[in-house]
Order: sequence, then C-alpha cells, then structure tokens
Amino acid sequence: MSTEEATLAPRLRELLTQLPSEAVPITYQQAAEALGLTPPGTIQRVALALEALMREDVAAGRPLIAALVVSRRGDLPRQGFFELAVALGRFPTDPAQHAAAYRHELAQVLAG
Repeated sequence: MSTEEATLAPRLRELLTQLPSEAVPITYQQAAEALGLTPPGTIQRVALALEALMREDVAAGRPLIAALVVSRRGDLPRQGFFELAVALGRFPTDPAQHAAAYRHELAQVLAG
C-alpha cells in the first residue's frame, strides 16, 4: 500500500461518514474533488481507497461504506466494487443478483 493509499482511505471514510443522507450516493468524481485530488488518476486513486475501505468493513463486520460512491454513468458503483464484494464473500457470485445486493448494502449503510 502506498503512502497516499494509507492516508487517502481514512480521509475518504471521514468524508463519506459526514455526508448527509440526502447527499448520497456521490460519484467517484465528486469524491475525488472533495478530497482535493488532482489528475492524473484521480478516479483510480478513489477506487483504490474504496477497496481498502471495503476490506476494512468486511473484516469488521460492517456494511460497505463504499456503497455510497457510484459511477456517473448510472446509479451503481463501478464493476470493481462488485468484483471485490464477491471476492470478499459479501455479494453472491451471480451478476444478476448484484444490483439487488448493492441496494441492500446501501440501505444498511444509510441505516447505520
């Protein structure tokens, strides 16, 4: 893990924790801007930080706070979110079930 990844993940968790429920979900770009990231690779850096948060949340038995960040091309996270959620045992392997699993996860985060 790079130094930036080590510092970016906790900053991203803090940002997501402080968002009012009516302001979520946010896009990867909005997260990058809120964190003051500058190109190149801002979205990739946000994605890597989100993956770190997903690993932490699964290890701690918490809902995936990364569910609060979605692609600007829709209302779902990027494919990497689903791949990691499956790899971590949080989501079913069947892609047809991913959208429903995501909505459930998002509801869990918002309820917490």
